[in-house]
Amino acid sequence: MFAGSVAPPGADSPQLDGRTRRAATSRGRIVKAMLALVGEGVISPTAEQIAARAGVGLRTVFHHFRDMDALYIELTAEVARRFEAMAAPFKSPDWQGQLAELIDRRLTAYEKLLPLKRAGDVHRHRSKVLQASHAASQAALRARLQSLLPAARAADAAAFEALDLTLSLDSWQRLRDHQRLSPDAARATITHLVALILAAPKEPDA
Repeated sequence: MFAGSVAPPGADSPQLDGRTRRAATSRGRIVKAMLALVGEGVISPTAEQIAARAGVGLRTVFHHFRDMDALYIELTAEVARRFEAMAAPFKSPDWQGQLAELIDRRLTAYEKLLPLKRAGDVHRHRSKVLQASHAASQAALRARLQSLLPAARAADAAAFEALDLTLSLDSWQRLRDHQRLSPDAARATITHLVALILAAPKEPDA
């Protein structure tokens, strides 16, 4: 509260606090329900399906999320919370070890993200929220990769672009969905490609 401000009557009442908690609980259940449905392969869950899974009334779903973009905002925030480990500090002191950590983190997260990626691909063209979230995540992943590479390798444009592509969720999705590789086989393929890209740098490491 700002100094000199006056709280509205009943602002701190137990009744209002209870309503706030119940609303937050319902909202959380709705988000988790949609995440669960998408994770099971339901790319476009209906409000009825979400309400049934969340154990709330249909009116509650519409009350909390008056349009799909509002739900997408909540979903992208929940996904970000689930994968904060990807941005944790690296343990290795050298860039090669840090790159190995980055690869392991990404591929582990990508496998869990695949159902959401499939749903996002279907709906992104209709949602500016999803478009902005996708662009931001791509930029963050690219910057993270670039920041750990030695200057000479980051400056090798062709090699860096090849590395950025290889370590993308799109590449993982292709290997898993289109080339029908198992997670272990897809991981081995990406590790092999990274080794090939890094095998012959044009300049000495910084």
